[in-house]
Amino acid sequence: MPIRELQTKPYNDQKSGTAGLRKKVAVFQQPHYLENFLQSVFDVETSLRGKTLIIGGDGRYYNREAIYTAIAMAAANGVAKVVVGQGGLLSTPAASHLIRLRQAGGGFLFTASHNPAGPDGDFGIKFNVAGGGQAPEGLTTRIYEHSKTIQRYRVAEGMNLDLDRRGVQKLEEMEIEVVDCVEDYAALMQSLFDFDRIRDWFRKGGTLRFDAMHAVTGPYAQRILVEQLGAPGSALMNACPLEDFGGGHPDPNLIYARHLVELVNGAGAPDLAAASDGDGDRNMILGRGIFISPGDSLAMLAAHLDKLPGYRGGLKGLARSMPTCRAVDQVAKALRVECHETPTGWKFFANLFDAGRLTLCGEESFGTSSSHTREKDGLWAVLAWLNVLAHTGLSVRQIAQEHWRRFGRHYFARHDYEGLSAAAAASVMQALAEACPQLPGKRYGEWSVTQADEFGYRDPVDGSLAVGQGLSVVFGDAARIVLRQSGTGTEGATLRLYLERCEKLETALDWDANTALAPLAQIAERIVRIGELTGRKAPNLIT
Repeated sequence: MPIRELQTKPYNDQKSGTAGLRKKVAVFQQPHYLENFLQSVFDVETSLRGKTLIIGGDGRYYNREAIYTAIAMAAANGVAKVVVGQGGLLSTPAASHLIRLRQAGGGFLFTASHNPAGPDGDFGIKFNVAGGGQAPEGLTTRIYEHSKTIQRYRVAEGMNLDLDRRGVQKLEEMEIEVVDCVEDYAALMQSLFDFDRIRDWFRKGGTLRFDAMHAVTGPYAQRILVEQLGAPGSALMNACPLEDFGGGHPDPNLIYARHLVELVNGAGAPDLAAASDGDGDRNMILGRGIFISPGDSLAMLAAHLDKLPGYRGGLKGLARSMPTCRAVDQVAKALRVECHETPTGWKFFANLFDAGRLTLCGEESFGTSSSHTREKDGLWAVLAWLNVLAHTGLSVRQIAQEHWRRFGRHYFARHDYEGLSAAAAASVMQALAEACPQLPGKRYGEWSVTQADEFGYRDPVDGSLAVGQGLSVVFGDAARIVLRQSGTGTEGATLRLYLERCEKLETALDWDANTALAPLAQIAERIVRIGELTGRKAPNLIT
């Protein structure tokens, strides 16, 4: 097999964040752009030589071309074996599991997560390290710095690979194994959940609607929910992966999955409705007439998880990202287990998992998972809810109401201000940072500020310090306002404003969320001043 070393020029925009490198498809299609990033990984992470590499993606436009390029470059850079999902498909949690199962040196995941796809859509790449977790910041920084000076990349030529045929193929010294993308993941789910009890729940009339949003979880849902657990085929929606995700936005929230909200509030509503996103790591949970917010879902699963087969040994710890509502903190207190508040980014959870200090974690952006993998896992969350419903015999609403009576209800919303200029976003962040020292002790309506500062995190495992992770204004246990700048978009700057209010009075547990949060939203406008400083009269998106 001929190996060629090709000349290239560096690109200066290949800095990857917690979610990897995300750009428009047209950016990745520039000459040598993808090759530069891949070669930078191979040059910096030299431990991949002689090891196994896992490769897959969410099936979006340009997925196959990127995978062929990655395999050809892996062969040219001394990788011993590549394991790739059939058709180029692997959900992010399944890929993480496969890295761990095969004791691989790492993996390339081609995805832009919940971002839209198609020729005019987004594309992305993540590098996960041995152990299945996201590359740490120190490594991504070294890769980025190398990408700014790279002058050449190595590629194997003459590759003739059939991604749709399972089995082993050879590229000279390198072995390529095309695997069933679902099989190993499904086996893992069977070890964690009581499939017999869930099957019985379906046989007794339990109903489900799961929307795969024409993304990667379609084949996983078909195999596990329908073929193994006995749900009818009609339980699945949009289960065929498409390169443009059917023209939709594969983000499971109240806006882009509005049809599920209408479904659970209409006649013949299912007992459980759920959705996952582009690469299968996010989830949305609804029951008849009720939406379970991500923070509530995390807390409710935490309260029931020890009843499920894979978790009967108890919980080692719980964790949430800083912007996520504090509902799970109350469960941790009741269970007398550690509760960690981390920056946004799953790698912080992965450190705690690896240290044996964490069993369950989640974040407000519809991500929940456990120690079974090192990524958030959308279908895992759906199966966990199915198992809880089957075990308790209760409805989603009954589980929620029992939980709120015991722990109180944390009303929560996220306001996204998208497409801002970098200067406008920076001005809002700076103004709040400068105001924070003067806020403690000030009274706003029924609440007084007890704390206002920037969130920093000293990792209890490796001692690393993460700063600049967002600003919070805390009103004791009663309420909280959080502001942070997002790094998951591909155009402009996005500010995210989070509102949280906790109520424990029985008469307040069934308030409408908008009504409950309206007073806090008015206070936030006075303190944060987004409208005043940016000219925006309202957020682009409220979830």
